[in-house]
Amino acid sequence: MLCSPFLKERGKNMEKAIKKYWPVFLLPTMLAFTIGFIAPFIMGIYLSFCKFTTVTDAKFVGLANYVKIFGDPTDPFAHSLWYTALFTIVSVLLINILAFAVAMLLTKKIKGTNIFRTVFFMPNLIGGIILGYIWQLLLNGILLYFQKTLTYSSVYGFWGLVILMLWQQVGYMMIIYISGIQNIPGELIEAAKIDGASPRQILFKVTIPMVMPSITICTFLTLTNGFKLFDQNLALTGGEPSKMSELLALNIYNTFYGRAGYEGVGQAKAVLFFILVAVIAIGQNRLTRTKEVQQ
Repeated sequence: MLCSPFLKERGKNMEKAIKKYWPVFLLPTMLAFTIGFIAPFIMGIYLSFCKFTTVTDAKFVGLANYVKIFGDPTDPFAHSLWYTALFTIVSVLLINILAFAVAMLLTKKIKGTNIFRTVFFMPNLIGGIILGYIWQLLLNGILLYFQKTLTYSSVYGFWGLVILMLWQQVGYMMIIYISGIQNIPGELIEAAKIDGASPRQILFKVTIPMVMPSITICTFLTLTNGFKLFDQNLALTGGEPSKMSELLALNIYNTFYGRAGYEGVGQAKAVLFFILVAVIAIGQNRLTRTKEVQQ
């Protein structure tokens, strides 16, 4: 009790110091963020309206780059758009369903659950390029028995990418779901059982509503990861056959670096890509947050 006046005075002095010197702590972070993100982002938007080969010879051309995106019949951008959308929908559903199912199993009182959690999580630690080449060897080895390869058809490439994403991300999402499930108050489950609720009713009326924050996070992560997938696509199929298994990120990369004089078009695609992912991610986040239960 004797120390309380001293501690209060010390706390007030620290608060005054923080209010006085906060720019000293904030400015370096803001400067790094501006140089590393805001400035390149603004420059990228400007360059999407220019024809250029380097940033020093940019010439303003208005909306010409955006017109070329959909006006060039040789550019598979529209195909990459719906192909990516379909891939994202399938991967988001399968990853979250499997991750939630595994999380439910591993939160039961079963021996060795910690080992299983580690094993399931480990694929997430492997780089996308390495995973792509590993699964390319595995899947091509299986398909060779049927005299096919991943690049024989865009359908094979599609499901190859889905399998790769499942193997890589289910373990990571599982950890998030386990955290959410373990935070459900045991009293709720017991009360539901006493009221005569079946396991199915407990799952849909208690468990899922209570883990909606985890569902929000996992859906957001899998959604954005699906749209911006690049290195796995590059290593697994490279967009073959004839760019029919090319996702949006790889299409933008090939436009910017693979076609002379199309740097501005590639930049315009990148801007559209950012807007698309941002709108979908924000919409998904708001939709799932409205379903969350206040604990």
